[in-house]
Amino acid sequence: MLAIIVTSHGEFARGILQSAEMIFGKAQKVTAVTLAANESVEDLVSHYQMAIQKLQPVDELLFLVDLWGGSPFNAASRVVAKNPNQYGLVAGLNLPMLIEALALQQQSLSDVIPHLERTAQGGIRHLDLRADTGDDDLL
Repeated sequence: MLAIIVTSHGEFARGILQSAEMIFGKAQKVTAVTLAANESVEDLVSHYQMAIQKLQPVDELLFLVDLWGGSPFNAASRVVAKNPNQYGLVAGLNLPMLIEALALQQQSLSDVIPHLERTAQGGIRHLDLRADTGDDDLL
């Protein structure tokens, strides 16, 4: 089973995991790790290592982070670099991405990552009431 660490600046990771579990149900082998304002990348690497220990046994691990290039990303990339065949990292965390990751935990990391990229992008849409899309049942 694919283990997942959801991580962010501040409490976003905990909140989005709670929202995903409201929709999907209680998740297995998933944890949220947050970065407080007074913490460093090194602190976060330590938090990740503790989270990984709690998730054991871990065959494959996926980090879902809020922002490319931010501290959660930078810390996770250090951990992934030490285990590139077992660990993966996807930035741009959103609720459709997380729900899909929970649904795909039985699949391999190499299959899950490209699927999550498509799912996350597909979750970004806008409502255009001026266009005739044929979706009259939306109103």
